Formats: sequence, structure tokens, C-alpha cells
Amino acid sequence: MSQAVRGVVVSHGGVAAALIAAAEEISGIRGALVAVSNSGLGREALEQAVLQAVDGHPAVIFVDLPSGSCLFAAMRQLPSHPQLRVVTGVNLVMLLEFLLHHEQSPEEIAKRAADSGVKGIGSR
Repeated sequence: MSQAVRGVVVSHGGVAAALIAAAEEISGIRGALVAVSNSGLGREALEQAVLQAVDGHPAVIFVDLPSGSCLFAAMRQLPSHPQLRVVTGVNLVMLLEFLLHHEQSPEEIAKRAADSGVKGIGSR
């Protein structure tokens, strides 16, 4: 793969920035994830912010909810960017999995992140 896979976290408010800060602190890996907040952005502006964050790279876009403006903004990019994958319900485990395996393809990373994110949820 000629370009590094970028991780883009799209969320409501400051969730994306907080998750990225925590993942970078735990992993020690910085600069592979980009935060996008929908705060104060309409539909078109949010879509442009996502597109700008991807910046032509192969990417995995992590969104906070399985519906709503953040997901719609991410999904609008899929038809014209075949090297993009979208994962919903972002959590810290997913982002750590991304950081530890971001040299793989977007397809592999998205599957791996989604699987590990689900496994990271539990009740004791």
C-alpha cells in the first residue's frame, strides 16, 4: 500500500478528540488518528470536514453512533473513495486496535477494529 491508512474519528462534541487523546496516551503512537466534531456544522460542512480529514488517504472512518449526521457524512464518501471503510460505535478498544495494526488494508483494519470493539464490551 503506497499511503499509510489514516484513522478518522467523527463524533458529536469533543468525543473524538478525547478518545484519540486516550488512545495515543496508552499506545504512544501519535498522528495516525484525526478527530472531526460535528459541533456547529451543517450537513455539507460536516461532509467537507470528513473529506478534508481523509485527505486522499486510504482510511477507516470511525463514527460514534450507528445513525445520524456523523455516519451520514462518512457514508457519503464511500462511493467515490474505494479505499474507505466505516466502523460505527467507536470505542477506545477499536482505536487501540487501529493504532497497533494501521499498516494493514482498510478492510482488514475495519474488521479487526469492529471485532475487538465488540469483544471489549462486557459486564461483570
